Amino acid sequence: MSTPDFSTADNAQQLAMEVSCLKALFTQMLKAMGQADAGKVIVKMEKEIAQMADKSQADAFTQTVQQIKQAYRQ
Repeated sequence: MSTPDFSTADNAQQLAMEVSCLKALFTQMLKAMGQADAGKVIVKMEKEIAQMADKSQADAFTQTVQQIKQAYRQ
């Protein structure tokens, strides 16, 4: 079995596009799970964020989760 290549781009613009793609993919996965299970995933992620020691990392994660929640509701 071969190892998949998950290499990322070297430039910031391409990397940002990859991150946006992952956010959209995650949103669609949550929608496919159903509301109850998707809600559990979001709640668990928010609990993990609350326990993060690095404030800047927690802020970035919070922003990402907020974007995904907004996209999920659409």
